[in-house]
Amino acid sequence: MLLLLWLQSKKIVIVIVGAFLNALAINFFLVPANVYSSGFTGIAQLLSKVLSEQTPLTVSMGFLLLVLNIPVAILGWLKVGKSFTVYSFLSVALSSLFLELIPITQVSEDILLNSVFGGVILAVGVGITLKWGASTGGLDIIAMVLSRMKDKPIGTYIFILNSFIIITAGFLYGWEKALYTIVSLYATTRVIDAIHTRHAKVTAMIITKKADELKVAIHSQLVRGITMIPAKGAFSNEPRDMLMIVITRYELFDLERIIRNVDPNAFTNIVQTTGIYGFFRRE
Repeated sequence: MLLLLWLQSKKIVIVIVGAFLNALAINFFLVPANVYSSGFTGIAQLLSKVLSEQTPLTVSMGFLLLVLNIPVAILGWLKVGKSFTVYSFLSVALSSLFLELIPITQVSEDILLNSVFGGVILAVGVGITLKWGASTGGLDIIAMVLSRMKDKPIGTYIFILNSFIIITAGFLYGWEKALYTIVSLYATTRVIDAIHTRHAKVTAMIITKKADELKVAIHSQLVRGITMIPAKGAFSNEPRDMLMIVITRYELFDLERIIRNVDPNAFTNIVQTTGIYGFFRRE
């Protein structure tokens, strides 16, 4: 019980830090340079600018980000998972709060520096949030639901929405801004890859001496099939088992926690899964 509370406390702290870094990247680098973020954050950024310039209304980016994510949070609660959605919406709410509290400050006048550093800092915030089993809301949740309904990769939907942001920014504020937005998105993607993974599905191959205990623990938390393969250490000649399981990236945090609790000495290899043939639970 104490361990669970400790893990939840750490997760909340990570979500807070991630939200702060997201807001810092936007208000210190992206907004001053008119470079746009990805996903719902980019949409909120565009809407806030368009409303303030084209209408008498002045609506803050933080408020728009929160409003856009409310229906998405409801969708995520129904289709994705309650715990994941709660932490994701907490991340969104904190990002919105920090966007209001942190003043917009121009750190550099160089648009390329703003694009790269904004993208990298944003990616660190998103990456650590994903690594601890949450998300920054919005696009991730919509892409997950659409992917399950249409059986297409999550990346397809992320690409479509981000393309919409880039094209809109190009039409409204010039194609140079759109090109720098691509630079920022590229930096964000690369850093997230290094911290976590952007792959929709991954395969975990776990070498362990506690296969039966680990199998029971995984099945108690994740509804996924496991293949058990006899193995032997080449140096020690000791018998072991390999557990092979395919999961979504959103389940990776839970799997890592289970392995640490049951067998800290287990060797685990996580690899990208580019395709699956056969049954894979989507709900």
